[in-house]
Amino acid sequence: MKNSLWHCLLDLVAPRLCVACGRRLSPSEQVVCVSCNMHLPRTGFHLHAEDNPMARLFWGIIPVERVAALFYFEPGSKSANVVYDLKYHNHPEIGVIMGRMIAKEFCESGFFEGIDLIVPIPLARRRQRHRGYNQSRCLAEGISQITGLPIVDDAVCRTHFEQSQTRIGRWERQENVKDVFQLKKPDTIRGRHILLIDDVVTTGATIIACARELLKASEVRLSILSLGFTK
Repeated sequence: MKNSLWHCLLDLVAPRLCVACGRRLSPSEQVVCVSCNMHLPRTGFHLHAEDNPMARLFWGIIPVERVAALFYFEPGSKSANVVYDLKYHNHPEIGVIMGRMIAKEFCESGFFEGIDLIVPIPLARRRQRHRGYNQSRCLAEGISQITGLPIVDDAVCRTHFEQSQTRIGRWERQENVKDVFQLKKPDTIRGRHILLIDDVVTTGATIIACARELLKASEVRLSILSLGFTK
């Protein structure tokens, strides 16, 4: 009761707004309002996680078992504001809340069955110091809270800061992330089914580069999950 009253007082002093449309959130709403949540362009990939447009990005390149994203990411759209606020506006809590949403929705389809641990895509140290957090790690935290899956974030590291992926083409993206990941602790993932987490997947170049390092640990199985997927 005290917490509820305290949150109501906070909402009066500093109202929480929907990151998609800017409307004031009710006490029961988080990150996005009910209306924006209903109109979030969900992919439904978790219902056919072995074969969907995102999964096909990786066919013949890396072995993947299940692949899904919560919604289609379209730059400039209302739903894209969820990603922008998470990555660029100092709101790590958005990642945790959206991670919980993903886990609750995907659990019903059995998406997490048989997965042993979560590995968030790491940021370079300079990028993480500048941002203050890793948005993929925030998503992983929310998913872990619902599923109970442990997070392993020291198995692989990002060795250097590369050019942003947002304004370059498919082939440039692959070159941009070539050799930027390094496997550090293979024993922590060997023989495990890993869920690799990223915020947005466009060409899959970052996922592929990181996955190739993880696969060096041997007997590793991979599934992939992201908040957004660019058509």
